[in-house]
Amino acid sequence: MKHTLACTLALLFSTTLTQAHELYNQNGTTLNADLEALFGVFHSDESYNQAGNRQPGSSNWREGYVKYGLSGSQALADSGALYGAVNLLSSATWGDGDAAGLTLGDERRTAFEDLYLGWRSANLFPALGEDGIDLSGGRQVVTLGDGFLIQGDPVNLGKVDLGANFDRGGAYYLAARKAFDRTAVLRLGGKQGWRGDLMWLKSDNHYQADTSMAVTNIEHVADAGTIGLSWIRGLDVDQRYAQIMGLEHRDGMDTVSLRGRGNLGVKDLELAGEYVTQDRTGGRENAWYLEGNWTFSELPWTPTATYRYSRFSEDFDPLFYGLSRGYGTWFQGEVAANYAGPFNKNSQVHHVALKGKPRDNLTVGALYFDFDTLDTDQGNLGGRELDLYVEWMVNDHLLISPLVGFYKPERSAANGGTQMGSRDTGTYMQLVVGTFF
Repeated sequence: MKHTLACTLALLFSTTLTQAHELYNQNGTTLNADLEALFGVFHSDESYNQAGNRQPGSSNWREGYVKYGLSGSQALADSGALYGAVNLLSSATWGDGDAAGLTLGDERRTAFEDLYLGWRSANLFPALGEDGIDLSGGRQVVTLGDGFLIQGDPVNLGKVDLGANFDRGGAYYLAARKAFDRTAVLRLGGKQGWRGDLMWLKSDNHYQADTSMAVTNIEHVADAGTIGLSWIRGLDVDQRYAQIMGLEHRDGMDTVSLRGRGNLGVKDLELAGEYVTQDRTGGRENAWYLEGNWTFSELPWTPTATYRYSRFSEDFDPLFYGLSRGYGTWFQGEVAANYAGPFNKNSQVHHVALKGKPRDNLTVGALYFDFDTLDTDQGNLGGRELDLYVEWMVNDHLLISPLVGFYKPERSAANGGTQMGSRDTGTYMQLVVGTFF
């Protein structure tokens, strides 16, 4: 998770926290030292029965990671530029482990995170725009659209016993590791007009059954908005992990997405939507959402109000969704999306949000979610959640983001839900700090 002082956590975590300290810049050669660090303290009044190892009661834990290494670029005379990065990542979880029992509190791991090389065409092909060809390969984060289906490979389990080794080193909430293990990506087109992508992605995440996919994407980008059409073809899975996670269907599954986002020329309006259909061996599944945002630009704090409706069919496979535009995308509800469920399947969700900026470097917000299970025979993960949060960029090197959430499930674990003990409203608190130099 990683641009400007008052942007969303998604942009903060994806860009600002990766400070590229320039080590060398001469004769078209640039070399940077990269550092990204996040640490979080978490408390949940309730525990959730996702891995079968939690008892009723509270959970207290801490997570952290540091990503460090080198990145750079080399201009080629009249032939574009090479670029790449080599970064290691060290992650850990301490304490009780997370509230869902997906980490146990003693996870530690250091491994390569980014390891890729690419070439951009600069102005070699004017008809395609600046850097109209971008070819890259290796271990890197890849995003499709706004992350509704693909936002890296962010699920980080710990030493939980699910019948095989799923340990990625903890830092489950912070999603420390997000890079696909192997990629080949061709991007065509500039920042306006028609553009497209051809991608091959291979996961080494056992939770995702080491899935490999081919992705074709075409978009039209204009000032009024962007529309896109994508096709994702499942190429292969590791059958051992696929059988445990119920992901055998991914081998040969086709997923098609049509999406759009823009303001239609209206200053304070933003509309978004996406429709996804999947052709699976057991039948066709689908998911979709519609979202509207209005910014009251003349009011103090320039507040933005949001309403979104999303629906995910009973056996929809949400693939590799992740944090893209801040809290609520596409982890809907800090408690529900991370610990209690639903996890972007078998549900419909009403979401209302309000946020404002008292200062340029300070954002405060509130998120409300109403979760309704479609097929309760698969378990009832309905519930309500309210989250209150702050995003504060203290200075150019320090981010502080506290959040408190209140989650009330419709059913306890004993009656088809996941919350252990009872269906009382649980209080959840977290404090995430990012520091970088």
